[in-house]
Amino acid sequence: MAQISLFSSLFSRLARRQAPTAAPVRAAALPMPAPSADPAIAWGAKVPDAFKRKTIALCRRLEMEPDHLMAIMAFETGRSFDPAITNRAGSGATGLIQFMPATAKALGTTTTRLAAMSALEQLDYVEKYFAPYAGRMGDLDSAYMAVLCPRAVGREPGYVLFRKGSVAYKLNRGLDANGDGRVTKAEAAARVRALLAEGLRPGLIS
Repeated sequence: MAQISLFSSLFSRLARRQAPTAAPVRAAALPMPAPSADPAIAWGAKVPDAFKRKTIALCRRLEMEPDHLMAIMAFETGRSFDPAITNRAGSGATGLIQFMPATAKALGTTTTRLAAMSALEQLDYVEKYFAPYAGRMGDLDSAYMAVLCPRAVGREPGYVLFRKGSVAYKLNRGLDANGDGRVTKAEAAARVRALLAEGLRPGLIS
């Protein structure tokens, strides 16, 4: 009986030694994060995704904020982003940043051709227009001055852009907030700043 008991004990120890170890429990594999979406920008909900992506890309090259350019285009087009929209005062200005006829000619095109383009196509000319000011448009006021009155880029807020009696004042008299016969840089940019704030609201930012 002792021999059988000894054999049984040895067999039991050997079986325990040879028993396979349980495999470690591995955590369930985590799903890979989705590729990052395009960043949300002011007025992004008002334009197609392709327009939004192109705006972000060209702003990166121009060293300016996409929010600022979107606010400028929203202002210049009456929130429509219509590439064919024209100036109501009869200046002949057309499109996303209201290209003047002489400006269009300097860019190698015409306002008629610009009006016939899609908004996406016209962005090429928007970038071409802003290119000389690249790196100098770090704030909204400076970016807008590049469109409205380039000599005011980098000037103080009280710098006078237009005075009563000039054609330029007549075309932009709606910007003279206090009606003193002068349009200052701060007055001119105020409406664009308001459009930036509006475009950043839920439902418009995307």
